[in-house]
Amino acid sequence: MVDAEVFQTSSNMFFLIWGGVLVFSMHAGFAFLEAGLVRRKSVVNAFNKILMEWLVASVGYFVLGYGIAHGIYFALMSVGAIEKAGLQYNLAHYFFMLTFATAAIAIISGGVAERVNFRAHLVAAVFVTSLIYPFFEGLVWDSGAIFGNPLGGEDGLLARLFGAPLHDFAGSVVVHAIGGWLALPAIYILGPRLGRFVNGEVKEFPIHSVPFVALGSWFLAVGWYGFNVASAGSLDSLKLGLVAANSTLAMAGGGLAAALLSKHDPGFVHNGVLAGLVAVCAGSDIYHPLGAFVVGAIAGAIFVWGFKFEIDVLKIDDVLGVWVLHGLGGAWGGIAAGIFGQPLFGGAGGVSFMSQLVGTLIGIVYALAAATVLYKAIDMTIGLRASRENELKGLDLAYHRTDAYPEEAILR
Repeated sequence: MVDAEVFQTSSNMFFLIWGGVLVFSMHAGFAFLEAGLVRRKSVVNAFNKILMEWLVASVGYFVLGYGIAHGIYFALMSVGAIEKAGLQYNLAHYFFMLTFATAAIAIISGGVAERVNFRAHLVAAVFVTSLIYPFFEGLVWDSGAIFGNPLGGEDGLLARLFGAPLHDFAGSVVVHAIGGWLALPAIYILGPRLGRFVNGEVKEFPIHSVPFVALGSWFLAVGWYGFNVASAGSLDSLKLGLVAANSTLAMAGGGLAAALLSKHDPGFVHNGVLAGLVAVCAGSDIYHPLGAFVVGAIAGAIFVWGFKFEIDVLKIDDVLGVWVLHGLGGAWGGIAAGIFGQPLFGGAGGVSFMSQLVGTLIGIVYALAAATVLYKAIDMTIGLRASRENELKGLDLAYHRTDAYPEEAILR
């Protein structure tokens, strides 16, 4: 006869691992999305970057990052000690949270594409996933971290000031806003790709593949159900259906708004879907589904208008628009939870608009400061940008000694 408690724990552990596998599949989405939106000479580099980020982060987050965020340092424990302390579930939790940490650096990857020094990017990946991201993760999501969770705890700073903690169920702020605002200083320090802006005019670069963009968007959208639904942490949560419905409606809102405003431009439509999903993460457990649709639609509009403003007016060469999609979209998601999570809009309540606003702003300031220090230090030591020769040749040949279609070179 199976012990009921053991069965419940094992079921929840499997649920978390299942969710982690779905989020892990999102990294294929990040890879295909980047490979589709860069030029042909940088496709191999896009795939390699996303894979290598995962490999180095899986070690760094295990050794240091998970402990910073959640207070458990598995690298210092034997298997017997882990079993004696009953921390097997926490190992599954490490895997699940690793997929979130690596999403933050994958976001940055899309912004710095086609001209970042490959080795420098991997160094940044280690620091982001082992130190910078886990620190903020712990402030919001885990009272066992070094400083407790003053932003997300019921007795934390924001709760004492405004009556409720920062509510970020699945990471609009912790993952997406942090990732997007970490990317902005990196993009600024790197500067634009050669020839992107000529005499104040934007030179359009041909993207590699619209089908790759679509495939990347689909991978990300499917994986997002693990990102959001599995954030409940257990199978017995009554929130699972609500989170799934809200994710679906927000996706619809973001995609439809982007389609309308961009006149069905495929790049905007597929990214509009992602914008809706970015924004719904924070309040996906408390929104009414129609509220989630509105939150997603506004996020889709933010991406269309914001990306055009970023490129045409600010002259920021953000290749995948990650600052707008994740930085601004994630910030909107954090603030939106304080609006559409209220009973007035059919939400479940228990949130404070001021906590959402202030908590989101704290995240933005933290990400900007941390990224400026990190990327300036990298730039002054090993160099953040690829050489002019390598950039002109293409990072595929420069760093990986092949291109995406080597058989064509043979035929030539």
